[in-house]
Amino acid sequence: MRVAIHSNYNSALRFISDDSRECLKSDDCTQNPQIEDCNPKNCAFLITQGNQNYREAAKKNGFEIFITPKDLINYFDLNLKLIGITGTNGKTTTAAMIYSILLDFGFSVAMLGTRGFFVNGIQKRPKGLTTPSLLEIYSAINEARQENCVYFVMEVSSHAIVQNRIEGLEFALRILTNITSDHLDYHKTLENYIAVKNSFFSNPIDLKLINKDEPNAHYATQKTITYGIESPATLNAKAYSLKDEITAQIAYGKEEANLECALFGKHNLYNTLAAIGAVKLLENAPLNQICAKLENFGGVLGRMQVVHQQPLIIIDFAHTEDGMEKIFQSFLHRKIAVVFGAGGDRDKTKRPKMGLCAAKYAQKLYITSDNPRSEIPSTIMQEILKGIPQYLRNHREICLEENRAKAIEIAIKNLKNDEILLILGKGDETYQIIGEETLHFDDCEEVQKALKALK
Repeated sequence: MRVAIHSNYNSALRFISDDSRECLKSDDCTQNPQIEDCNPKNCAFLITQGNQNYREAAKKNGFEIFITPKDLINYFDLNLKLIGITGTNGKTTTAAMIYSILLDFGFSVAMLGTRGFFVNGIQKRPKGLTTPSLLEIYSAINEARQENCVYFVMEVSSHAIVQNRIEGLEFALRILTNITSDHLDYHKTLENYIAVKNSFFSNPIDLKLINKDEPNAHYATQKTITYGIESPATLNAKAYSLKDEITAQIAYGKEEANLECALFGKHNLYNTLAAIGAVKLLENAPLNQICAKLENFGGVLGRMQVVHQQPLIIIDFAHTEDGMEKIFQSFLHRKIAVVFGAGGDRDKTKRPKMGLCAAKYAQKLYITSDNPRSEIPSTIMQEILKGIPQYLRNHREICLEENRAKAIEIAIKNLKNDEILLILGKGDETYQIIGEETLHFDDCEEVQKALKALK
């Protein structure tokens, strides 16, 4: 991408690009006469870990100025409080909660993550990578500062940590939600993945908020505050109920408050504690006031999203064994039917684990396609099925249907009023990747179609 630089920061440089093909051309200046000091010589190429092999190509395409990530601070206004959230699951919901609470307290706030880039309740950029390129992050922070934002909440993926996409950023607070198994196609081993996540918390001088119940968490203890449910922590849920919605009595040191949140599940109680802990650390607002603001939070599209009440149908992004188990455990008092698949060209080791997890909790399993990409969908489905032992297969209704829309339709057609249907894996995605094609597909839309057909 190519980003324009505000004239206050440098007398010569006007544009920075991380794409070797995007050197400013004379025609660009002719077509945009409003650009001050527009000149191809005023466009710099940012050399990052991901594009360093394209330096010669950038030269051939006209770039004369080359800068490194360390130079970016000279061109962007980063004078706000950054909140970085990492973890296998819960990043998006926790970020949205913090964003919502701070907005309700009257702060000007930006948020960058899986759902896109938002400033003060307005979406500025569409959904993309959980953590985009370094230049895009700096550009978003700079844009947030132009709108007088005090806080910038962002999700930090394991890929971004390894690829140095957060290089040079100073975080006012770093948050860990959890560490389970994911992205082993990229990180190769669980040990590598755990190490990458924990590396985000290795600096002893940074303020950290850590899930005390996470056994894979390893971090510098200096400037570390913890939250938890099972383990003693600075911020604790002393008592809680998860039936229908979250209610809890929580304590931060000697300060106590009652919490009510219209979300489902123990995993969302953890997300709630992380959000409350973050605002408490950054603003030291009374605990009961923070909890009151959180009551206004309505949830995130595609995350435990209720799309029909009777019978109850819920859509969620859960696409790992751990993520699925957290969803299932939220409805132990219900009979469960589930529609799910696994993405192609991604970690294959999780497929049988997902199958076993689903069979442990659900009475009806509809194994289908997710984003198969270059793989054969039926092969992925069989790999999921392999994880289900014969004794469970004998006591479960299992349907293999490659067409995801058809699987949703069949599941809804067979759904009883005393059952809950969970449609997992895609959340609020509006596409399906089959082969090299990206096709429109929306789980929520398919639910509505199936319900309409029944009527």
